[in-house]
Amino acid sequence: MTEIIFYIACFFILITTLVVIFNFFTAPQFKRKISPYKKIKVSICIPARNEQSNIAKILNDILVQTYNELEILVLDDNSEDNTFNIISAFSNNNKSVKVNSGKHLPSGWTGKNWACHQLSKIARGRIIIFIDADCRMSPWAVESAVAYMDSYSLDLLSVFPAQRMITISEKIIVPIMDWILLTFLPLRFVYSSANSSFVAANGQFIAFRREAYNIIGGHASVANQFVEDMELARSIKNKNLKMMTLLGNNTVSCRMYESLNDAVDGFSKNFYPGFKISMVVFILFLIFLNLIYTAPFLFILYNNLFLLTAIFILLQRALISLTNSQNPVLNILFHPLQMIIMTLIGINSIYKAKRRILKWKGRKL
Repeated sequence: MTEIIFYIACFFILITTLVVIFNFFTAPQFKRKISPYKKIKVSICIPARNEQSNIAKILNDILVQTYNELEILVLDDNSEDNTFNIISAFSNNNKSVKVNSGKHLPSGWTGKNWACHQLSKIARGRIIIFIDADCRMSPWAVESAVAYMDSYSLDLLSVFPAQRMITISEKIIVPIMDWILLTFLPLRFVYSSANSSFVAANGQFIAFRREAYNIIGGHASVANQFVEDMELARSIKNKNLKMMTLLGNNTVSCRMYESLNDAVDGFSKNFYPGFKISMVVFILFLIFLNLIYTAPFLFILYNNLFLLTAIFILLQRALISLTNSQNPVLNILFHPLQMIIMTLIGINSIYKAKRRILKWKGRKL
């Protein structure tokens, strides 16, 4: 039985190792670009709910951008902390910053989608960039985004921010997202292939041409979706529009979660719903991942052949870590634990999605 598992594991690990190596050499990185077009109006839209610890940082980043034709729109989404007052202070001192109070969340909408929809209705830019309040941007981020969209004739540009991790729980949980992305998806194909199977987007930083955003129906078309970024990206692909997904590099970064509970809730919100598959298939997928990426470390005790598969798995982790500017030693050491935690989060995601008790920012989804 262990030999059968070995050959199955070798087959899939070989394939995914090729994907990882391909991404290591070709994954698009968000690099600095000079835009020849300085007069295209860009709307920066920030949905903010309970972001008092983050909102001033991202606004300061935006106010020093090298691109000048900006309007900065922030929507306070019924925050229960000091977010609104902080945004108001910025608005009073900077005419380019406009603060808006979010309307009551209507039935059939998730909170973030409703906030982004409201922002889109008041945005006047030909390019609309939605960015989360917990992100940070280099001064050239917006100009580079405009340059990418022009150079590649993009209708959608999305960025997976470089992850800033401080606590041990963050360093264990957050890299799982990057591992899934770069192990199973050749990221360059998001741009180069019209096949809708090659799609990835991250709502933490996502930019649209206004015309394309309207064509796909904007956030109103994904009003009740938990993983709206992926649904919007699929719509772009299905309309034969062009998109590209970049890794944040040193241009866009984010500290996603500041506690273990936030990390578990955040990934649970997105994990199962994001795959758009049945519960049974998702459970089989989790079993498959553990069979291929966890079991070899146990079976080494019974068959030395599994040492080879374990080495390739750890090689993958090292290459993915280097691709994302993460610590390869930590990800190698934490790998078996990360696989176990990923499985538990997956089960938790199924349970909460089926019971309709998913929550984020203190609000039921």
